[in-house]
Amino acid sequence: MLLIIGTIRLPAERLDEARRAMQRMVSASRAEPGCLEYSYAQDVFDAGLIRVTEVWSDRASLDAHFRSPHLADWRAAWPTLEIGERKLVLYEAGDPMPT
Repeated sequence: MLLIIGTIRLPAERLDEARRAMQRMVSASRAEPGCLEYSYAQDVFDAGLIRVTEVWSDRASLDAHFRSPHLADWRAAWPTLEIGERKLVLYEAGDPMPT
């Protein structure tokens, strides 16, 4: 299992416009084979900070995601949305364990 955890940053005044683009990205990504979780969440203390969480079943699924048209569309929207700072880290994890 692969986890991508991190943040993206954009000006708070771009949030309404960004939400529409993020919803398209999240919906399309969640429909992909191998996507176990995909979410964006606005930080409660920093309006322009978006927390990213992705969980993928395997590398092949993640690689297919990187080649998807909706990811290309999302990346093409970054200049308009003024998305600048991106800090995402890929982790490899074992099987989930109940807590």
